[in-house]
Amino acid sequence: MQSLEYFSQVVLGAFAIYLTFKFLQAIRLVPNQFAHIVERLGNYHTTLGPGFHALIPFLDKVVYKQDLREETIEVEPQECFTKDNVQVEVDGVIYMSVMDPVNASYGVTNYRYAAVQLAQTTTRSVIGQMDLDETFEERAKMSMEVVKVLSEMEQSWGIKVHRYEIKNIVTPRTVQKAMERQMTAERERRAIIARSEGIKGSRVNDAEGRRAEIINISEAEMQRRINEAEGRAKAIESIAEATATSIEEIADALTQTGGKEAMQLQLQEKYIGILSGLGRNENQIILPKDLSSYDNLMEGLSISELTDSKSKK
Repeated sequence: MQSLEYFSQVVLGAFAIYLTFKFLQAIRLVPNQFAHIVERLGNYHTTLGPGFHALIPFLDKVVYKQDLREETIEVEPQECFTKDNVQVEVDGVIYMSVMDPVNASYGVTNYRYAAVQLAQTTTRSVIGQMDLDETFEERAKMSMEVVKVLSEMEQSWGIKVHRYEIKNIVTPRTVQKAMERQMTAERERRAIIARSEGIKGSRVNDAEGRRAEIINISEAEMQRRINEAEGRAKAIESIAEATATSIEEIADALTQTGGKEAMQLQLQEKYIGILSGLGRNENQIILPKDLSSYDNLMEGLSISELTDSKSKK
């Protein structure tokens, strides 16, 4: 009898503890940036946001707890083949967050795993359409394609894919060696081109310098000749002007009173000077027949002028 009473007390105590535990479970404190999915009798009932919430024991149950913060999901390395049949190993990172906790809980079994699998298959498809060189140059394009495909599932999965970044593209060792040789050859080619362009530029500069020097010398010579010609022209012009002025003055003097007699006197003096030089051996003179006639000598004045020029020599 005592054992039966003891057993009943134990059962009642355990039941009381169980009820207490259930009532405590009905009280929920949801942290910030979290959402709890509540089911009532096996069906979706409500979504609990941040704060304090009281549930109905035995009826309500929190079945999913969704983190609404942006999270980083690693995409494991996978082997892909490029368009030119080169095997590469690619991995990446997905940055995403839960936007609809209900769809993230019921729309897909595991949205993280599903997003990784879809990113891998899309990456393989995109790389299969590119050559090896393009895979290194078109990382942004591949990332955009993965984000585009994942975005098509955002509504049904209740997630938001912010970006996808490819971390590494690893090629086989043989391909790496071939690429290294190619890059070395490319650098050597660029160095040769740079040196040849430098030599070409130096020769062009030297030729332009010689050309400029020749042009400067020719222009200086041309300017010198122009200056000499202008000087001679100015000298001739000055002599002509002086001769014209002298003739005008002589003509003006002849018109004056006594001018003609003064001219005759000057010519007579010149005549006497010419006669004084007849005895010199170096002089060759053509004279009129009658040297005593002054008038005949005046008619041959040009002859006396010639004699005068000869005597000066």
